[in-house]
Amino acid sequence: MSASTKRRTRSRAWRFVVGALVAAAVITLILRATVIDLFYIGSSSMEPTLNPGEGLLVNRLAYKGTEIQRGDIVVFDGRGSFLPYQRANPLDSMARALRLSGNDSTYVKRVIGVGGDSVTCCGPEGQLKVNGIPLEEDYVFAGDKPSDLEFTVEVPADRLWVMGDHRSISEDSRSLLGAPGGGMIARDRVIGEVADVIWPLESRRSATDASDAK
Repeated sequence: MSASTKRRTRSRAWRFVVGALVAAAVITLILRATVIDLFYIGSSSMEPTLNPGEGLLVNRLAYKGTEIQRGDIVVFDGRGSFLPYQRANPLDSMARALRLSGNDSTYVKRVIGVGGDSVTCCGPEGQLKVNGIPLEEDYVFAGDKPSDLEFTVEVPADRLWVMGDHRSISEDSRSLLGAPGGGMIARDRVIGEVADVIWPLESRRSATDASDAK
């Protein structure tokens, strides 16, 4: 085989490798934008269910044609609720999809109330009540009360009342009672449901294991 033939062969091989890598990257971006995505826990607000540094596999299709349920652990975009004065920027949204910027507007919390629910803290026995029924919340961080803040809220249609499991440090719907929207998360801001904890390897567990008190 001549030197020129070898160069052409190597060139074709490199073009194939580069093309395959580009195709894989595009497919990955499409999947992460429409089917399944990966997020990392950056705070302690969901302990002991989810811990700082853990990687979460999030199912973006979990609520296609299915209603969000009380007890679900969801990832959502906090702009317009947790970040009421931050407007969406198309270029910023693109950068986030490409993972060129941080996810500082993305949160993970547990759904306590859905549209039409009345959520109250706290009942005579110190429990949260949803529609008058006390909640058994085995997932709450050891030593924490269900809430140090007393409140009664009515959740509008297509909205969610969310709270962290580490109640004493979680900034959640309770923190925004006086803000526009009253701390309620718009249903269409939900990115998906936490499906699995996949990182670190020794922490791998299913969403059922992570949220066995739904």
